[in-house]
Amino acid sequence: MDKMGLILLVEDNKDLNFANSAALRLRGYTVLSAETLAEARDHLSKAEPDVILLDVMLPDGDGFDFCGEIRNQTEAHIIFLTAKSEHADRMRGLTGGGEDYITKPFHAEEMLARVDIAVRRRGKEKTPAQKITKGSLTIDLIMGQAFINGHDLMLQKKEFSLLHLLMIREGEVVSAEELYNKVWGQPLAGDKNPVQKAASNLRKKIEESGYTVRNDYGSGYVFETL
Repeated sequence: MDKMGLILLVEDNKDLNFANSAALRLRGYTVLSAETLAEARDHLSKAEPDVILLDVMLPDGDGFDFCGEIRNQTEAHIIFLTAKSEHADRMRGLTGGGEDYITKPFHAEEMLARVDIAVRRRGKEKTPAQKITKGSLTIDLIMGQAFINGHDLMLQKKEFSLLHLLMIREGEVVSAEELYNKVWGQPLAGDKNPVQKAASNLRKKIEESGYTVRNDYGSGYVFETL
């Protein structure tokens, strides 16, 4: 049975990680596995999971803090899987961005049932927006065009993809490496000129709308209000 769901499992216990990953795959899910928050961040830079199964006590940080860090960056349903069973811990998880909370030890069938529910809910929420509007600037995701007050900006394909990615992450600095990976579809080999050129061209075309693409030198690019 193909659930068509992508699950990110963040669990530092190798045996538990392996067992839970295997159970999820047998259920029909695609699984991204991470044993550290650094690995989880790497996965999230490349993919958008439907559900994140998140341990709390990890070698390089706290799962509760990580949930708060990523909550505005992903629409995935976050389910905590943790040995921290105190009421205060549960409340911290559920009020800090988590949708569900399972305490260890747990039966695999319980975990799978919770994931099934979360994926069904996520599927209902996945109604892709056809347009994104910021002030006078609108991008049409179906047509692949951008407009200022209805006037077509005549963006190149890469410029449109760059604008789309930066708009949905407004105010966040996105590295040239990530932009190249997602817009050009391959790792950045060292030459950042294609990103710089596309960002510069895009900046000139959208400044009339009251927005810009700022080069945060050494860090990346950010879509923001002028």
